This record gives sequence, structure tokens and C-alpha cells, in this order.
Amino acid sequence: MHMKNKISETPDSSALSRRGFIQSLGGGIVVMFSANAFAQEPKGKPEGKPAGGGFGGFGFGGPPPDINSYLHIGEDGKITVFSGKIEQGQGNTTALAQMAAEELGVGMESIKMVMGDTALCPWDMGTFGSMSIRIYGASLRNAAAEARTILLEMAVEKLGVSQAQLSVENGAIFAASDKSKRVTFAQLTAGQKITRKLEGKAVIRKPSEFTIMGKSPARYDVRAKVTGEAKFTADYHFSGRLHAKVLRPPVHGAKLKSADTSAAEIMAGVVVVKEADLIAVLHEDIEQAEAAHAKIKAEYDITEGTVDENSIFDHLLERATKPQTTAQETAGDEAAGVKASTEIFEHTWLNGYGAHAQIEPPAAVAWLEGDKINLHISTQTPFMDQTSIAGALKMPADSVRVITPYVGGGFGGKSSGGQGAEAARLAKATGKPVLVAYTREEAFFLDPFRPAAIVKIKSGVDANGKLSLWAADIYYSGNRSAEMFYDPPNKVQRVYGGPYGGGPSAHPFQTGSWRAPGANLNVFARECHLDIMAAKIKMDPLEFRLKNTSDKRARVVLEAAAERFGYKPAPAPSGRGIGIAVGIDAESYVAEIAEIELNAQGGIVVKRIVAAQDMGIVVHREGAIIQMEGCIMMGLGYTLTEDLQFRGGRILTTNFHNYRMPRFSMMPKIEAFPIKNDELEPKGGGEPAICPVGGAVANALFDLVGARVFQMPLTPERIKAARK
Repeated sequence: MHMKNKISETPDSSALSRRGFIQSLGGGIVVMFSANAFAQEPKGKPEGKPAGGGFGGFGFGGPPPDINSYLHIGEDGKITVFSGKIEQGQGNTTALAQMAAEELGVGMESIKMVMGDTALCPWDMGTFGSMSIRIYGASLRNAAAEARTILLEMAVEKLGVSQAQLSVENGAIFAASDKSKRVTFAQLTAGQKITRKLEGKAVIRKPSEFTIMGKSPARYDVRAKVTGEAKFTADYHFSGRLHAKVLRPPVHGAKLKSADTSAAEIMAGVVVVKEADLIAVLHEDIEQAEAAHAKIKAEYDITEGTVDENSIFDHLLERATKPQTTAQETAGDEAAGVKASTEIFEHTWLNGYGAHAQIEPPAAVAWLEGDKINLHISTQTPFMDQTSIAGALKMPADSVRVITPYVGGGFGGKSSGGQGAEAARLAKATGKPVLVAYTREEAFFLDPFRPAAIVKIKSGVDANGKLSLWAADIYYSGNRSAEMFYDPPNKVQRVYGGPYGGGPSAHPFQTGSWRAPGANLNVFARECHLDIMAAKIKMDPLEFRLKNTSDKRARVVLEAAAERFGYKPAPAPSGRGIGIAVGIDAESYVAEIAEIELNAQGGIVVKRIVAAQDMGIVVHREGAIIQMEGCIMMGLGYTLTEDLQFRGGRILTTNFHNYRMPRFSMMPKIEAFPIKNDELEPKGGGEPAICPVGGAVANALFDLVGARVFQMPLTPERIKAARK
């Protein structure tokens, strides 16, 4: 089973009200619900959001957006879930269907997921933060349980049996004592038109009752992706579609003085659009569009900057604002902590800019339909895109429809982007379908990079090997995953700027969220700093962590990882090349143990990583493991090789020849496993396991050769310098 997203199969309902949309679904039962408001809605109204917002907020009249999803049981007994979330390879489509199927008592084949379509799905802030399962999924389970309750109530009347005597299985309700007394969902919903808004929590099933959650059914998208049937944005072809090549500045901050397009204008079949800040050449053939683009003669005013990947940290510290008052973690007294310490440790930890480098570069295809415009966009935020595009076109939001196809990786980098507005403006200007697909060079230049960041830590330990002080100053990486789950009685955390950018006065170009924003450096800094302390007092790193935390979940993952690894205690450096790190992200705990060696060039070769993750109830076990493995693979990139080169606003890293992603040859043996913890509802799985990778590998390096590297990535050059 796999999803299809053909435009011909999707009715045009972009102008429907909430009531009109529900009526368009036909007979059956509709349960309307909203996920956690904190996760699904921004503070205040997004610019351009219609008053009242209504059914999903953007473009629908009516009451405020108290509803951001629908579950519909049709007269044929089939269930459709309408959600503003999107599928970007993480498998949330399948896991969400599992959650709905479990609570309804139907097979997976009965569930259809409609996602990321602004005309059909209620408003959603976006797909990020590992929130699809832990936030949205929780509400979906409640809605499905509510629908089951409605069906049970109808079955009582139909069968003449009390609800306590009824059971639900495979889309049918029957009397437990007499299975001949049976009615299907289709029989119950036929001729019905029932709409109910979920109020409060429904009675959901216990883990001991699960038959679908916790298993690993085939993913909805796997067949389409393996066979090549799956469509990504650039795969959508329309008659007369034009390829657009947009004029880009060579440097961030450059101002266009003039652009001579005359040579392009005389080329056969080329369309030139010059519209305020947008200059583009278009042709039905991509090579002709590229040839026309090469003929544009543009002049810019350029102020060359001098800051680069080496001087950026001093540059950022000079421009740091006062610490945020809302991101502090304080206990005890810093001065008292210093006094109680027999050893004081002060170190600074660094991480440069990082690119998202998704397998699919950003793309958008737009086409007109009367006085409306439709788009396929490679995006994590279809509703936010709808609003920004409507503003750019000066059109009502309900005249813009965004349909999100499969997205080839996002990692936070597709939460913002201008390709949708460019495609829409060009389609409107030419009257034809237009594709804007970034080249890899454009993707690097326009990327909202992970910001460079600094963490300064001052800590202390007492004569008994207990933490007595922890003072952290965090610059530009925010406080995500910086939670101090260790037990120093005196601690303070000061946060300067966040992980989503620092404004034009701080960063020389745009920055944004990057898988677990800021968490990678925050965990790297904390876990490496702890290892320095343990080594100084000649205590085993695992023993030091367990001695200094009473956090039950942290202890469980540490002990589970150590047991699976076959860990034997020894103070570092032991010459073995084994390192430990633990982190919290999206309410999940992860402990990782890495084993490394050095190659002939002095570079790190990671041989093995064991990862134990407590993520509460596991919805799709295989999917959870795959997400952990993917996090670790991606984490090896920021740990070992990925580093952006630039000078001022000029991006010198332009493609994979000088931005080294993890290779197959770099992959270690990965043993990732979720820990059974059915006492907690499902927590995040898309980001937590990426956070400890840097710390575990850096600590393994110290254990191997006694050298400490304070900046990621851990390149051979930095290792060589640290060993001197």
C-alpha cells in the first residue's frame, strides 16, 4: 500500500468553509480535533493570516483555528485522516496510520492518510521538532478512540447488546458472547452524517491491548520509492511547463546595479521576466534556460567581508546580546560552587556553520487554475508557505493552494525558502506552469545554515568526585538539549541568542534550524567537559556519570548501552578508543558508546556505535531503529567532516566536492535499539540520536590518544594540532 498524490484525484476545495468541506466528504462520521496548541500554532497570528482563521486558519472563514485535523469514517467503512503534517522520509505517515488503526480497531489497509494539502487539511504550523508522533499522534489517537466510542454507541442500538459486551476487531463490532451478533463499520455509517468535535481525552487502549502499535508493518511509501513511482516536486510535469533560472547575487548582501538581459531575450523560446527584485529566464528545455541565464550581464555593488570560518567565533562573541531571561537554568550559588570545588575546569567549545545538503534540493512547481494558483513545493511548512506566497502575489490566501508531495529530506532546511514564491510569481507573470528547482550550488548558497555557535563551561568537582559547580554560557545554539540532568548543587545557564539566527549584525548570512537545532553542540560541550573532569580525577567516564545523576531515565539508557556494548570500566585515556555521551531531545533519552581508531592520515575511523534510546511507547519499532541509525549516520558528518567555508557573505563551499558528507566507507557497525518503556506515551524519534554522536566520538578520541579537540568537525588537522 502506498500514497498517491495525483492532482486529478484531489478535488478543488480550497474555497470551502469548514462546514462545506465536511459536507463534501459525503456520509459517515467526522471527528474534528486539535493537537497541542503549543506545538501546532505559533505565538500570535502569522502575517497574512485571515481574521478568525477557521478550519485550519489559512484561507478558511469561521471561528478560530481550534481544529487542525479531521478523521473521517466513510460509508464504505474506510478511514481517512486529513493532516497538515508532511512526509519527508521519516515514516510518520505509516506510524500515524498505525496509531489511528490501533484505536479504531481496523487493519492498516483501512487507513488513508491525506497530508500537507492546504485545501484539504486543516492548518498546521509545520513538520519539525520530532512532534508528529509525540504531539500530533497523541491527539490522533484520542480522535480515533472517540470515533470508536461513537461506533460502539451505534452498535448498541443496532445489536441490542450492552456496550460492555461488545468488542471491536478488523472494522467490525460484535458481541463477545455471540459473534453472530455482528455489524461492520460500513453498515453503521451507511446513510449517516455525524460530526463531532473531540472534547477532552478519550479512553485510549493500553499497551497490553496493542495489536498494531509496536509492530513494524510495511511503510506506506516503500513500494513507490523503491519502484520509482513516487513523485517529488520536480517530477510533476505539465503541458507547456517552463524551467526557470533565477538571477542570483554572487555574495550575500550584494545589491544589483544593472542587469542586461538583451542577449537572452533574442533566444528562441526564451521568456524573460523582470519584476522588481525578481529577474528570471524561462524555457521549456532546462538546458536552453541555463544557456539564456549564462547570457545575462549583471553588475553588483559588493562589500567584501573579511570574517571567515576561523574568525567567526570572535566575531559572534563581540556581537552577542544580553543573555535571555527565559532560557536560564539556575540552582544554588556560583560563588559557593567555586568554593566547594577542589578542581575547577574552564573550556570553550565550538562548532562552525553547517549545510542541510538534503538529497533533494529545494524545488517548487506552480500552475494557474482560473483566478487561483496551485503549487507543489518541497517544504516542511505548507501553510506558512501558502501565507507568504499569497502576500507576494497580493492574493487572498484561499486563492493559493499548496500540495506537498514526497519531500526528499528536510532537517529544518525546508521550513523556510523562497522557491515557492518565485515559482508562483513567475507562473502568474507568464501564464504558464513554472518549475523552480535549485541547482546544488544554489542550494548551498541559499541554505539557512546551521549557525556557528560557542559554549563556554566553568565547572567544579569536590573531593568525593561529585559535581559541585556547573556554569554554562551558550552563544547562538539556544538551550535545546542543554538540560543539566546531572546533579551539581550550584548551577547556572546563560543563553545568548538562539539557534535560528542572530540577525544581520551577527551572522554574515541567513541561518536557521538544523536537525535538533543547537543540540549537537550543546551535548558535545557538556559530555566532553564531563569527560575532562572524570579523567582529571582518574574515574571511569561511565562511573562518573552514574555517580553524578539521579535521573532515572538517564541512568537506564547509560546502563543499557554499556551492557549491550560489553563495556569494561577504565579511566581515560585507556588507549582503547571508547567514548560515551548521553543526551535528551524531544523528551527522549539517548546514550551512545563509540569505538574508534585512527587511520594512516591521522583521521578518525569509527568502528562501532551502540545507542540505547528511551522514547516511551514505540509505535513502529523498525522505523524507530531506522531513525536512530539515520541520526547516527548524519551525526558522523557534523562530527568528522562537514564544515562550511566562506569569506564575509561569499559562500566558498559550493557542492559536495568541498562539503564532505558521510560516505558508505565511513559507516561503522551501528547497534541501535529502543528501550521498552510503556509507562510513557510516545516521544520524539527523528532527532534525539543525532545529539550525542559528536560527544561520544570526541571522548573516544581522547580515550585513544589523550588528545582533546574542542571544535567540530574533528578533522585530521585539528587532531594533529591537539596531539602536539
